[in-house]
Amino acid sequence: MVEGGMKCIRVLLFAFNVLFTLIGIGLIAGGAYVQINLKGYSEIIGGQFSAAAVFLIILGVFIFMIAAFGCCGAYKENYCCIMTFAGILVIIFICEMAAGIAGFIYKDKVDGQISDLMKESIKDGKALEDWDKVQKEFHCCGVNNATDWNTNGTSQNKWPTSCCSDGGVGPTCVPYSVGCYTELKEFVKDKIVVIGGIGVGFAVIQIIGILFACCLGRAVKKEYEVV
Repeated sequence: MVEGGMKCIRVLLFAFNVLFTLIGIGLIAGGAYVQINLKGYSEIIGGQFSAAAVFLIILGVFIFMIAAFGCCGAYKENYCCIMTFAGILVIIFICEMAAGIAGFIYKDKVDGQISDLMKESIKDGKALEDWDKVQKEFHCCGVNNATDWNTNGTSQNKWPTSCCSDGGVGPTCVPYSVGCYTELKEFVKDKIVVIGGIGVGFAVIQIIGILFACCLGRAVKKEYEVV
């Protein structure tokens, strides 16, 4: 009876490790998606917003690697390996929850930071390529409006071509009437929510794996005590 129950738990732990591998792939894919989407705006908004995405990728690679460790422990019914695997899952669970919660909390702090970073990047004139991409993609000009470009030393009413809604240049340019701040802010917030959702969602799933590992470890320990 005990042997049958332990075999069942072992099979379930194996099945979870397959799921665990998929979680690792999911974390890598989700982190890469956010990282790729934010990459074109790094000179404008800085790299701190993509740091959580990089963290998810690293965590995903780590999870992918230790799934094999969990399978090995379950196959050999090694108490030490199984409990070490459970301990690692707990640590990863905490990391994922921390990343997810931080993402949701940080989302509400984006507004002021994005605005300051955008204004600074216009003033120093070092992110023109990124600004061209933002203005073309979101059909906007400047942070709040076209006059923001006058702060970087350009002539009055002379804006980048990407600002021009009619394709004009210089004095003949008719700039987009809306600034890029609102659009870019919402874009970044959406990506942060993705990070938060992935972190919390996968962390909850991992609770199942922790329970399976602990149950199998307990069953193995009881068997050794009987012997």
